[in-house]
This record gives sequence, structure tokens and C-alpha cells, in this order.
Amino acid sequence: MAKKTKKTVRREWTKDDIKSLKSHSKARTPVAKIAKEMKRTVGALRQKALNLGMGLGHQR
Repeated sequence: MAKKTKKTVRREWTKDDIKSLKSHSKARTPVAKIAKEMKRTVGALRQKALNLGMGLGHQR
């Protein structure tokens, strides 16, 4: 029997999501904690932060 793969569900970034990400960036919240709170992957958060031109996590 073949393994079932998890289907990728993409969610749009709302203005509130971006606002929240910016405030977490300023507060220097750990990325893993942000990921749990926003229900997004660490990679997705880092990619969005990169596109917005802001630092996230310890890579500043």
C-alpha cells in the first residue's frame, strides 16, 4: 500500500499576519514560537520576513 502524502495547504498572508510578524521581529521572539502561534512553518516565516526585508530569529 502506498503512503499517503500530506497535501500542502497554502494560506494567504493577511495584513494582521504581517503586522504580527513585524511585532515579533521587533520583540526578537524565537522563530519556533512564532511558527506555533501563527500555525505556519519556520521556512514560511523566514521567507516572508526576507521578502519584507526584515530580520527574524537569530540571523541578524
